[in-house]
This record gives sequence, C-alpha cells and structure tokens, in this order.
Amino acid sequence: MVKKISVIALAGMLALPTFAMAAGKTNVADLEKKIDELSRQLDELRGAMAAQSKQNEALADNVDELGSDMEEMDERSEKWDLISRFDLSGDFRSRADFYNADTVRGRSLDNDTLWTNRFRLNMRVKATENVEFKGRLAMFKTWGDQSAFSDDSGAMYPLFDGNVTRSPVGSSALYVDRAFVNWNNIGGLPVWFSIGRRPTTDGPPAQLRINSDERLATPMAFMDWPFDGVSAGYAWNWGVEELGSSRVRFCYGRGFEAGLEDTTDNIKDTDFAGLSWDIMKKGDRFAYIQSFMAFDLFNYPNFQDPFIDYGAQQPVSMDPTVMGGYGDRINLGNIWHTAGVYQDKIAGLNYFIAGGWSQTHPNSNGMFNDPFSATGPNTDSENGYSAYLGVRYDLDNAGLKFGAEFNYGSQYWLAMAPGHDDIYQSKLATRGQVYEIYTLWDLPTGEAISKYAKTFMRLGYQHYEYDYSGSADWNMASYDLDDAGDRAKIDMLNGMMYNGFDPVKRADQVYVTFEAFF
Repeated sequence: MVKKISVIALAGMLALPTFAMAAGKTNVADLEKKIDELSRQLDELRGAMAAQSKQNEALADNVDELGSDMEEMDERSEKWDLISRFDLSGDFRSRADFYNADTVRGRSLDNDTLWTNRFRLNMRVKATENVEFKGRLAMFKTWGDQSAFSDDSGAMYPLFDGNVTRSPVGSSALYVDRAFVNWNNIGGLPVWFSIGRRPTTDGPPAQLRINSDERLATPMAFMDWPFDGVSAGYAWNWGVEELGSSRVRFCYGRGFEAGLEDTTDNIKDTDFAGLSWDIMKKGDRFAYIQSFMAFDLFNYPNFQDPFIDYGAQQPVSMDPTVMGGYGDRINLGNIWHTAGVYQDKIAGLNYFIAGGWSQTHPNSNGMFNDPFSATGPNTDSENGYSAYLGVRYDLDNAGLKFGAEFNYGSQYWLAMAPGHDDIYQSKLATRGQVYEIYTLWDLPTGEAISKYAKTFMRLGYQHYEYDYSGSADWNMASYDLDDAGDRAKIDMLNGMMYNGFDPVKRADQVYVTFEAFF
C-alpha cells in the first residue's frame, strides 16, 4: 500500500514543471533576463576587483615608499634637532672716522676719512643640561687695506693677543674673539665654572654708548683686554626687594705666554688674578666692583706681525740716524688695579658714575722710567686715578637716544684697555680729559625678524685733552705736557730717537656708524 502511494507522489512531482511551463511561458523569458543581468553584474564585479587589486598593489608600493620616507625623515629630524640646538646671531658695523690731532711740538696729524667694517658671528649651544658653549668670531678691517695703516702719532699698538679682534690694523681674517664653556648649577647649587677665551671687552657701562640692551662683558670697561682664562662664581639673592641679586667671581687669566725658553735668562708669563663682584642688580640699577693684580707685566708683548716683532726686539737706540727697538723682552713687575661702577635709570634718563685706581709694583727694571734720571730705573710705586661719568636720555617714541660722557685720568693712571673700540687711542686710558657726545637712531626698517634684530646709526664726537704723555703705557716716564722742564725732556728725546718723540696734546674725532644685528 505504501509503495503504491510513493509511486503516485513521484509521478505528480515530475508532472509539475510541465504544468507550470504550460501555465506561463512569459516567466521563462523573465528568468533568462535576470540571469543575463546577473552575469553582466558579475563580470563588472570581476573587473572592479581586478582594478582594486592593482590599486592595492600600488598602495602597497606607496606604503613601502612612505616607510622609507619616514625613516629618512627620522634621520633628517635628528639632524634638524642637532642643528636647532645651535643659537646663532651676529652683527655687522660699517664705521667712518674723521680724526685730527695736534702734538706737543706743533705738528698736525690728520686722517680725513677712515672707513672700517666689522662682522661678528655669535653662537651658543648646550652640551648637557648644565654645560654650555658660547663663542664669537670677528673680522675687523679698514677699507682698502689688508695690513696696518700709517700712524704718525706713534701711539697705536700693533696687533697682539690683547687687541687682535678689536683693532682694524690687520687683515680681513676671521678670528676667534670669544670661546668658552660654562658649567652651571654645579651640585644643584648657584655655583658655576667657566674656562676659555673670556668675555672681557665692552664691559659696563659701555653698553649704553654702543646701544646694547644688556651687559656685554664681565669686567668694568677700564679692563678691556681679550685674554684666555678661567673663572668660578657663586650667586645669591639678598632677600631684600630693593637689592635684588648678587654674584661674586674669582677670575684668572693669561695676558702673555713666554713660551719655551732657556732657564738662564728667561721672561715670565704675564697673568691676571682677582675678584669680580656684582654687588647688586635690580632692574636697571647695578653696582659693581672689581680688583685684580697683573703679575709680571712685560715691557712689550709678542706682536702678530713677525717683522714688527723682530724690529721691536732690536736694541734701544739714542742715535737719531739709527732705527732702534725696545730691546730685550723683560718683565717689569706687577700692577694692582681696582675699579667700580654704579648705574641706574630714572624714567628715560640713564646715568652712571665710575672710578678706578691703579698702583705699580715694579721690580728692579722699573716702571715709568725716565731716561734722564740720575738714579736709574724708577722702582717706586706710582698711583693713578680715573673718574668716568655719563648720561643717556631715551626718546623711545622717536627712536632717538642722546648721550654725553666725561672721563679724567691722572698722571700715572693705567687702564688695562688695549682692546678699546676708539680706533686710535683709548679714551678711558687718557691721562687728561675726554669729552664725548653722541646720538643713537633706531632705524625704522620694518618688523624685526628675530629677537636679536636691531638696526641703528650712531653719530658721535670726542675731544681729547692730554695733560701727560704715555697714556696706557707703563714703560716710560709720564711727562707733564704743560711743564717747561718736562717739555725740554720731550724735545731732547725727539732729537735722540729715530722716529722722534712728539706726544699728542689734543685731538678731535667724529665718527658715524651703520649697524645691523641679526
């Protein structure tokens, strides 16, 4: 029975399609269309997948290239980071000077125009968190010259270690002006150590006259001598608002290296050692004092030019027909030097007052020696004094600043300033009086590109009145230029020396600068 029913059911199922096709031939046509559409869409999908595969391959290549680029960028960023650690700045100055002078014996000296260019490049970089390097390269030369220009006054010093980047009597070579390393926060304390070519030029209050917003050197301006050395210091706050901060330093340096010599007849090195104390610093108010000894001073240093150095070592001649030198290079003794400055600002008025004292301690070779002395070399200690005053009034809205300065030096005053920036003779070494007026004009040259940017011009006039001969020199007697007896000695020396002896009595100097800091 069951078998019969299964056969009947199977026969019915086989017959169903026949009945369906018979019922509607149009449904078959629709089905074929749908199959064709699905085939077309499948072909499109295959094509799109093939295109996507190519894109994926290209993307994979791009990813590989991007990975390489990222590695290169990592390498570059490391180099950029190394470069960015260097803080670079600089300045350029072009200066014109107009100078004339009258000598004791009636000569007139004149240089109607002396043009100079000075370029300096500063750098600062940290080696570690507490160790940093600071350096400065400098070029300083006259227009139209690559060697020392003529100096009939006989007062300008040839190039040596103490003025090599500060005097335009050389070539356009780029010299190391400053290069030193500071180790700060030693042991987590406000203590530091510094070694190298020292920042010892353009010290306070010089920044007012040269239009700087900050202190430019450690020592006061009476010490304007580039040298190599070390210092160690300690800083603190007074705990009183009005007094601000303070710091004290011990400084040591070498002003002259004697070299390898025969021990039977040698000259000693010239060294400096002393204390430098920022008594207080609060805003524009600043008080400072320094005191140091210059040990075993030379009669003359090693000059850079070998021809000049050779000539300097020739015997002294008192025959006007024979060119002589300074004789053997020898030590003359020590000099004790002390100076201080106080400066402040009230509204737009900047002012300062400074003073200095020098005292010679000669050995048997003497200092301030008079060739006419019947007792030989002068082994007495001679005291010298200097006073220095100045003001500057700022008209910030107009970009103008007006300044005036005065300094006086006594007969035996010694400023340690071979690195002065007065071209011919240091005004702060003058034994007599110097009057100076100047104007600073901050030029309207557009928006500053960096924090160092500044452009300005400086116009100034200096008048020198010398009371005594030999400013800045500790070798020869300082003669009173108004004393008849000393004038007679000057006349005799003039007739006895090959190049004569005719000190400058008075001088006038006008200067104008164009300066850009960047």
